[in-house]
Amino acid sequence: MLSTEIQRLIEPVQQFLHCVTPDSWLEQAVKPENLSVLLHDHLICELKAAQSAMYLIRRYAVDEQSSEALLLWLKPYEDFTYRQQGDWRELAALSLKKSMLPKASSQYAQDLIDKMVLLIKEELHHFYQVLEIMQQHGIEYQKITSSRYAKGMLRHVRTFEPAAMIDKLICGAYIEARSCERFACLAPLLPATIADFYISLLRSEARHYQDYLALAQQIAGDDISERIRFFGTVEAELILTADTDFKFHSGAPVSNDTFALLSTTG
Repeated sequence: MLSTEIQRLIEPVQQFLHCVTPDSWLEQAVKPENLSVLLHDHLICELKAAQSAMYLIRRYAVDEQSSEALLLWLKPYEDFTYRQQGDWRELAALSLKKSMLPKASSQYAQDLIDKMVLLIKEELHHFYQVLEIMQQHGIEYQKITSSRYAKGMLRHVRTFEPAAMIDKLICGAYIEARSCERFACLAPLLPATIADFYISLLRSEARHYQDYLALAQQIAGDDISERIRFFGTVEAELILTADTDFKFHSGAPVSNDTFALLSTTG
């Protein structure tokens, strides 16, 4: 049973999303044999969220020196994740060493920096916390493949500016909102240490999707509700359609044999 505070946080998220997580996904997620892949993929999602926010800052908001400082901040996390270099326990002491200087030509650069730097700090902290949870459960980090989810969203991003940036921000909002929804769904079903952790994440994740939407609206300067609905439909399809690859943001789980049958008869 979720607290009144959590129910208050999750209600606007549920209204924003176009579907709820299928029961078939939750049934797979709570199986003990799937805990490792669930936490591994959650870990990667936290890093990718930080990378996406950092890309937006570097692409649209800061000068070259600030851009280099951002890359250096993220490098130890990427070294550990992709090259399995370094001790994850040392990541807790890392921080951004330089103030971000906004591009003078951009009206929204400072707001983008403020929101995205905070988001990066929180995502990297969550990354470290997931590693702590994995250690508590005796799960050693190993590289895994990415799910179809984010790529399935981003392939619909327009190729010209500022439309591309607006679309990326909307995609970011849906990814954060889905994470929030799944944390709320999973919390009552998982071991207490993980449940408490996921409930704690709801507070920041609920704000993240709103920050993305606010930035998209600010940059667009006009009504973007149609574009938001479009990506909501895309996101819901990825969540509801058959998916053979179980991950944190995967769709409705089916076996490879079942998927082949559905592909033949569909």
